[in-house]
Amino acid sequence: MAQLDNLSGKQKAAILLVSLGPDLSAEVMKHFDEDEIEELTLEIANLNKVPAETKDEVLDEFHQMCVAYDYLNQGGIGYAREVLTKALGERQAENVIDRLTSSLQVRPFDQLRKADPTQLLNFIQGEHPQTIALIMAYLNPNQASTILSALSPQQQTEVAKRIATMDRTSPEVIKEVERVLEQKLSSMMTNEYSTAGGLESIVDIINTVDRGTEKTILEDLDEDDPELAEDIRKRLFVFEDITLLTDQAVQLVLRDIDMEDLALALKTVDDEVSDKIFNNLSNRAADMLKEDMEFMGPVRVRDVEEAQQSIVNEIRRLEEMGEIVIDRGGEDEVIV
Repeated sequence: MAQLDNLSGKQKAAILLVSLGPDLSAEVMKHFDEDEIEELTLEIANLNKVPAETKDEVLDEFHQMCVAYDYLNQGGIGYAREVLTKALGERQAENVIDRLTSSLQVRPFDQLRKADPTQLLNFIQGEHPQTIALIMAYLNPNQASTILSALSPQQQTEVAKRIATMDRTSPEVIKEVERVLEQKLSSMMTNEYSTAGGLESIVDIINTVDRGTEKTILEDLDEDDPELAEDIRKRLFVFEDITLLTDQAVQLVLRDIDMEDLALALKTVDDEVSDKIFNNLSNRAADMLKEDMEFMGPVRVRDVEEAQQSIVNEIRRLEEMGEIVIDRGGEDEVIV
């Protein structure tokens, strides 16, 4: 394999395509974009005579990668490493795994992202907040928000703060955490520093938690770290921020909102928020909404929060679709 060490990935790909022949290579190239086709075509054009030994090594490496990828899909990184070690020996197996995970950009705790959030919660809730934060930073937002909502209020704020202030975690730390977890779930790490956490990570998570959890975290952070709480709020849309929307955007939002949910959502808000809603309804609809609120009677705070969250979810959905724009007030927030 010594000759392969001197070849770039593009050169190996070019040798592989030449070895496959024009028909198969043409089928493979159908899956590439124009830039990739151009780069590979240039590499193929620049190929000198390739020794048969080098060609065989490239084909052998490609076969090993395909086999390893199948094992990875079947049972995760732990299973792939175990099978390849038995077949190729420990050193060569690690080389294959390193090449594969590098090319696929597999992130740490890959196996955890396939697990049910409830199982993960039972698995990690007794860990140190920093450990929980590290794991949650690598989960998808839906998984992480489910776990965050189920933690105690004290843990919620502590973990949220640690995720928000997390930047780069060394491979040694990740390896140690994975060593503790490996008996129950297969995990992995890369040889490079892995970036996870940060403000965007905690905002993505808080955006999908319930309203009660969101309020608990932000109120506690107001006392513990006001600057961080403000940074999060600048990126986070909450129900009261409906006043930041244009009248046209509010009308789009109200188009598909149930009036019963709207009446509940306005139960605890100030006049500025309610006026923003009433001003974007027809006179008849506004009068009916006020009447519904008047005769509603006492309601549970939880019901109000759920109604507000459903409206916020609709606002976020419309923003993701590009139908409305939320001006969060940042200096670099330019709307044209």
